[in-house]
Amino acid sequence: MKKLILGITSALSLLSCNKISDKIDQTVQETTETVKQRTQQAVEERVKKTVNESIKSLTNSEDVQFNQVFPGSGKAVVSDENGKKFVFPNGTTGYIFKYKADKKDIIPFLESQPTTDETRSDKAARRVDGQNIVDKISFIEKFLPENTIDKSILEDIKNDNGFEYYKLKRFPNKSTIIYNSKNKTVLQYVEVDK
Repeated sequence: MKKLILGITSALSLLSCNKISDKIDQTVQETTETVKQRTQQAVEERVKKTVNESIKSLTNSEDVQFNQVFPGSGKAVVSDENGKKFVFPNGTTGYIFKYKADKKDIIPFLESQPTTDETRSDKAARRVDGQNIVDKISFIEKFLPENTIDKSILEDIKNDNGFEYYKLKRFPNKSTIIYNSKNKTVLQYVEVDK
């Protein structure tokens, strides 16, 4: 009889331990899921806040003339210009210019711009594969509110093979130049390095 009672007690203890183990596993899984959800929510909120601050800085941009950033340009180099200056939340200043210019005039002009550090500057603009630029534009475009910029320009850049892409760093300015060889329109992004 003692063996039967001892056997039943052992079986009940084992069953109880399994139930406790299952309950612990379930609690750990639920806690893990809750932590993952809260972490994901916090990350999404942070990304949204950062994007909103960036968009706010773009929408609070101010008009700027090309020759304010690149002195000595005059009307001989560029025409039909539009420019915006903005400051990102991290304090970085940037400019976006859209203008008409002939590549044989504008590239040498930009290459001749003065620099504050020749060792950190390019001597000549380098032509680059535009796919990386197009990918970045496609990514950024998703976050832009309506009427922030003319999205038809972005569509043209993504879908037209007549564009040429250049990079030029004349410290402290780093330029990304998108040149439409069909109509000689230039879209230039300038980031001011610190």
